Amino acid sequence: MADDGNATTGLLNGIAKRDYFGSTEITDEFLKNELYPNLSDEEFNAIYSKFSHLLKNIISTNMDFNQLEAFLTSQTKKQGGLTEVQAAAFSKFWKNNKTKIHNVMVTRTTFGKTLKNVSWRIDLKAQAKKLDQINTPTAVVELQLANRSKPENGNEVVRFEMDEEQLVSLTKSLEEIEERLNSFAK
Repeated sequence: MADDGNATTGLLNGIAKRDYFGSTEITDEFLKNELYPNLSDEEFNAIYSKFSHLLKNIISTNMDFNQLEAFLTSQTKKQGGLTEVQAAAFSKFWKNNKTKIHNVMVTRTTFGKTLKNVSWRIDLKAQAKKLDQINTPTAVVELQLANRSKPENGNEVVRFEMDEEQLVSLTKSLEEIEERLNSFAK
């Protein structure tokens, strides 16, 4: 089947919308019926698999445009590879969507929760099980966590207390981390 590039572009956009931008309405059946209605299921699955695999290669290596052109040229020279029109559609698609897809991939690979704010204060214990623990200093720590992958869930707050020994241990650990980071920065 001759491809004028529109079907290739449509399929790439459909794959990107479903796999990277979270669109649930786009199915394989929808893509086949809209873009390649004259192909059998096996032929469509072969094209879909090939394009999806090539797109994943491009995305996973975050190809710049020179790398992309070399990659697409090698794909056009392969037997059963891309046609010139399909390669041009891949190139146009990547130029239009590289930044958006890159941002989605960065967001997906970021840790689930990030530390948004830390606040703390030192209090004196007014009550304790043992009399000698009354009026001893204790640190009240509040951590505000944000879920970067689901910002609509809001922030989570964690509060806890630490006695003097725990606070000294934490401070020492933070100093060691700071020293290591400084050694890497040199």
